[in-house]
Amino acid sequence: MNLSLYIARRYLFSKKSHQVINIISGVAVAGVALATMAMVCTLSVFNGFTDIVAGQFTAFDSELKITASNGKTFNRNNENIRKIESLPGIQTVTAIIEDKAMIQYGGRQVMATIKGVEENFVQLTEIEHALHGNGSFVLQDSTFSYAVLGAELISNLNCGIYFTTPLEIYAPKRGSRVNITNPAANFKKDYLHSSGLVFVTNQSKYDANYILTSIDFTRKIFAREEGEVSSVELRFKADTDKKQLEKEIKYILGNDYTVENRYEQQKDIFKIMEIEKFISYIFLSFIMLVACFNIIGSLSMLIIDKKKDVETLRALGANDKLITRIFVTEGAMISFAGASLGVILGIIICLAQQHFGLLTFGDAASEFVVSSYPVRLITSDIITVLATVIIVGLFAVALPARTLIKRIL
Repeated sequence: MNLSLYIARRYLFSKKSHQVINIISGVAVAGVALATMAMVCTLSVFNGFTDIVAGQFTAFDSELKITASNGKTFNRNNENIRKIESLPGIQTVTAIIEDKAMIQYGGRQVMATIKGVEENFVQLTEIEHALHGNGSFVLQDSTFSYAVLGAELISNLNCGIYFTTPLEIYAPKRGSRVNITNPAANFKKDYLHSSGLVFVTNQSKYDANYILTSIDFTRKIFAREEGEVSSVELRFKADTDKKQLEKEIKYILGNDYTVENRYEQQKDIFKIMEIEKFISYIFLSFIMLVACFNIIGSLSMLIIDKKKDVETLRALGANDKLITRIFVTEGAMISFAGASLGVILGIIICLAQQHFGLLTFGDAASEFVVSSYPVRLITSDIITVLATVIIVGLFAVALPARTLIKRIL
């Protein structure tokens, strides 16, 4: 066994001449343990919220979305697109045409995104789980086109789910000159009737801005040619290697198309959550640094207490480097003990929260998707926390320990 490690271990567990040294060491371990526990719990809560957000997106977003790298539309009958649709791992393919339009109802006007989908859209996503009302998901018949609005958009228009007067849809006419004397002539007008349904995704991006309707309606009002689409969205078969198939699709399409999975379609939101998680990690690391400074007090008392032992070691031939290494190792062991205890406590608390929901949102629980704070433990986070505590502990101990030894001894 390494000599400095052996002596440091004996100092850590041996009885001190002054009881206060044991108390200060215990406080140092407790401080590091609490800071470590806070890091584990905080990072796990961020992971839980990420899962909640990802779960909400599954009701509206497809597993894979193909758009043009340049421009708003592309031709679905392109050879490479057709090749992708025939791949064995693809279960559902849906063409989408979507664009912004002005919606008017009862004197109220809002801007919204009209998303025209094919009939198999319900097989593409889990939209049926987000639908509410007594209607059926029929977006077109021989007479009318029907709309499924987001819940917040219905509130903004004050139209209700079962509106009897159709929505007025205004879209700019493509390729026509602007008529200043008669502005209304610059827009194409059409109507959408109530389907008796509303979708609720609990995401304002969709609920306040989207209307689902048939692709035939959007093709007509936005003056898109046959085969011209905004995107092609895919759903994979259950037993498919999704990552490998995604790579194959990107290789086939090349740089002319953008291929995005469900997380990439919402990269802005997930990026914000990653930044928030990282900033929390940085702040907690500074708190950890302050907690590790408690170890300096413990080491200074220990150095004074073991002054005679140091003189004995010097008489036996120990140099200053060995003596410094003994006390630095002592500080590292205190830091590691606190880190280990903190990780264990953090894991226990997170598991208890997962199974029993101990910490809830209180009176505001009804406004959230879940009633208690979601958590998810990730092994890489625990390893990161342990590494951070050990590195910060060594940084907080190494230089001060050398200075203390020189001044005291």
